[in-house]
Amino acid sequence: MAIGKSIRAKFGISLVMLALAVSIALSGAPANASPVMVGYFPAFKGLDGSLETTPIDHYTHLNIAFANPDATGALSKNGVMACMPDGAGNHVSVATLRDTAAKLRAKGAKVLLSVAGGVIPSCSGDWSALLKKSNRDAIKTGLLAILDEAHLDGIDIDIEGALLTKIDRDGNYTPFIAALSKELKAKGKLLTAATASYEGGMIPVSSIPYFDLIMPMSYDVIGPSWGQAGSEHSSYEQAEREIDLWLKRGVKREHLVLGVPFYGYGFGSYQSGYSFSDILTTYGNAATAGDVIGEACAGCDYITFNSPATLTRKAELAKTRASGIMVWEITQDTADQLLGKTISETLNPSN
Repeated sequence: MAIGKSIRAKFGISLVMLALAVSIALSGAPANASPVMVGYFPAFKGLDGSLETTPIDHYTHLNIAFANPDATGALSKNGVMACMPDGAGNHVSVATLRDTAAKLRAKGAKVLLSVAGGVIPSCSGDWSALLKKSNRDAIKTGLLAILDEAHLDGIDIDIEGALLTKIDRDGNYTPFIAALSKELKAKGKLLTAATASYEGGMIPVSSIPYFDLIMPMSYDVIGPSWGQAGSEHSSYEQAEREIDLWLKRGVKREHLVLGVPFYGYGFGSYQSGYSFSDILTTYGNAATAGDVIGEACAGCDYITFNSPATLTRKAELAKTRASGIMVWEITQDTADQLLGKTISETLNPSN
């Protein structure tokens, strides 16, 4: 008590605040942040329609996906995004992007523009050429211009797979990220990354210090044309392994966000892909008690997805060992946000 009184008298810190600081330090939780909840918001499904039908109240960060530069490196031309399909045969206008960002931010979330994507559309320029030393300043300048014009809170980099491998092997990934990070930090903006966790698909270790959030996509172990038959596509054990991997690669806990799926894959007699909403509508509550409908085995008919119970466990894991959850993607939730609420209530019970 004497020590506590001395500290309080000298620094004006209450015993309650001191106890709270000690409690946080002992728990290992970041002292300056609550768990984050990042959701991808797909422009390719139509921004206006998605805004009308997708509740977004639980998310701290929303990434509008995806934008790509054209072959000249331009992100926009004449008020229209150069390569940002809206799902109706057109490209998103800068005005629509700005309006969407404002509506999303009104819910209290930070809004980022996600660039590239797992499947690069044909309207995009070649990222591996555009990020060469002679070209990358133009891409950086274009991204910063869109950020200002659309009133965004940051940029999310989602360069994946063989494309990422090529850019990194050419020595062009980290220099681009470092240069972009410097400019964004000067503006008080965020830089985040989604990444796979397999050799050849991971962002390089040299780039890690430049990102505010690094989000391993802990899903897609199996899909319609890849993976070992009979596997689940996004198990709890996979999430544990990938958090371990990224902590060992040097990502600080407060910058690590676990990616989870709001969709599933079907095999055998089932269709190839399902949103969680479709699974619930088609197969009912009883089917979502576990993570598999049918039997997961080679040659069997089954659907693999994440149930609310598994997402609760993953959120508990992410709260304990990382700094939150990332969702691909939020329009696949139910209309009443069953999965979003499940995760949010686990990350922030007081809310």
